[in-house]
Amino acid sequence: MIKDTIPGAILQRDKKTYAVVPKSPVGIITPEELDKISAVAKKYAIPAIKITSGQRIALVGIEEDDLEDIWLDLDMAKGQVKPSDKTLHYVQACPGIAACKYGIQDAIGMGQEMDKVFSNISLPAKVKIGVSGCSFSCGESMVRDIGLLGKKSGWSLVVGGNAARRPRIGDIIAERLSKVEVIELTQRFLDFYILHAKEKERTARFCERLGLEKIQQAILG
Repeated sequence: MIKDTIPGAILQRDKKTYAVVPKSPVGIITPEELDKISAVAKKYAIPAIKITSGQRIALVGIEEDDLEDIWLDLDMAKGQVKPSDKTLHYVQACPGIAACKYGIQDAIGMGQEMDKVFSNISLPAKVKIGVSGCSFSCGESMVRDIGLLGKKSGWSLVVGGNAARRPRIGDIIAERLSKVEVIELTQRFLDFYILHAKEKERTARFCERLGLEKIQQAILG
């Protein structure tokens, strides 16, 4: 029987099939992982493979009876993030200094660190992070709940961005930050957000309601 509450699977619009999205922080994936995904898609005749806006690969159109075997074949935990989950959904990042001539900071490394530190935290609403290695903001940093912009002087930390039905450009709350300072200030912001946000209130609406000055006072001291 089709269920909308199966951990590790997202019920599709047809109400008959599911999507599975293996974790791939900042869009980095190994040849071995690609081989597994390809083998699963062929073995189970999965009708669509979609690269998502969050730099992940979605296997779409899966029958419920195949889910357990697919998780096993992908060595994948069942607890993948669902669209309604109130936690960190993903960290996206541009190539940064790894593969872009405009890169100033290590966007991939910074994004991987953010994913490692802030995954699995219970939040008032879903949160997305964008990391850009320069001010061109190819990691969509200004329209993410938390964004980073790489500059010669260090990282700029942005909060409260959103690209949904009510778009909002995020607020730069601190600049010239080291990697350690980015992690510390992001943790302080999330702690403040957890303490003062309304249930299901995204950071864009939270920042509008409280104002930049109050947020900076709270997390910068």
